[in-house]
Amino acid sequence: METDCTRAELPGGDGVITPLPPGTRLLHIGPHKTGTTSIQGALFAAKDEMARHGVAWPATTRHPMEAVLAACSRTGMMGDIRPTERHWERLLEQVRATGRRTAVISSEFFADAPDDDTVRRVVEQLGGDRVHVLVTLRPLGKIMPSQWQQYVQNGLRMGYEDWLEHMLRRPPYDRPTPSFWRRHRHDRLVGRWAGVVGPERVTVVVVDDRDREGLMRTFEALLGLPARLLRPVPDAANRSLTLAETEMLRNLNKEFRANELPEELYSQLVRNGAVMHMKNTCTPGPGDVKIGTPRWAVEAAAEIGAEMAERIGDSGVRVIGDMRLLSATPKPTTRTDTEPRIAPKAAAQALYGALAAAAAGCMRPAKSRTVHQASSKELLRVLGHRCLKRLRLR
Repeated sequence: METDCTRAELPGGDGVITPLPPGTRLLHIGPHKTGTTSIQGALFAAKDEMARHGVAWPATTRHPMEAVLAACSRTGMMGDIRPTERHWERLLEQVRATGRRTAVISSEFFADAPDDDTVRRVVEQLGGDRVHVLVTLRPLGKIMPSQWQQYVQNGLRMGYEDWLEHMLRRPPYDRPTPSFWRRHRHDRLVGRWAGVVGPERVTVVVVDDRDREGLMRTFEALLGLPARLLRPVPDAANRSLTLAETEMLRNLNKEFRANELPEELYSQLVRNGAVMHMKNTCTPGPGDVKIGTPRWAVEAAAEIGAEMAERIGDSGVRVIGDMRLLSATPKPTTRTDTEPRIAPKAAAQALYGALAAAAAGCMRPAKSRTVHQASSKELLRVLGHRCLKRLRLR
């Protein structure tokens, strides 16, 4: 199905994007896996330059995740410290301090707002009628493999094809990851926020993966910033895991749960230790197998995407980009009989990351320096002394 795109504005040279009024509070709500980390990195890196053009980035970090999780009553990642209302209040204070300047706030976790009352409270506290909501969208067929591996990084033990069965074929489609359709039933997401702020204050941007910097150009136009002010910021920690890396982690998740280990250990040693270090130090090569989606799931996702595009097009919101991309069908990957195997270097780096994280508990004073910036010799020495101390106590 092809969606009528005559109402859409094109982010390239074929059309002009009308800037938002000065003093707007642009609220980018994601959802996940639609270029959010990339644009957040670019905005944060350019915050000083943006300020010279009257646009404020009120958060003190690249992503005010804890604040938004608290606002949306979310617990956060497995094993992490639970966000508090104070995190949200601090962000609100920073937003208020921008005064009458244009401000931009970005977090994909706004898409997890559980109900209309939460959406209404967030909008009212951020500025009421000054708030303009921005939603970035990509085809479901491209989102699903990336979102699955992200769930695995948060403890999921279910395999990809089994997970697809649950998301696409087993009503009510909310097990084992109930957040997926709250985030990625995009027509309902747009409708939920448009119902609070009005469709005239919602902009939907369809991300075109063929234009790697297109989203940055769109943000510049909406915020009235000079062209090419926003630039990509390399971030190896945000890369997706390969199939073999994800399967290694998924099997580790099974062992972790089976042995009833504390969730805090998962956060410290697995996600922020083994996985983070592996992603930072190992770049997938041409021989590494990506996560492939079977044809039936690609076609089902495209059908849902076409339905969502039609409803968004009829909702009265502003659309930038080609809505037909939402029903695109990425080429399905043929399954092979060979089992995915992780590269020895990646396995070694993951193991080292866990060891480094275990040693980090004895290196608390170096707050300005991460554990992965310490030398191998230093970390092993600290870990060795720690183990000897525990043996002596026993």
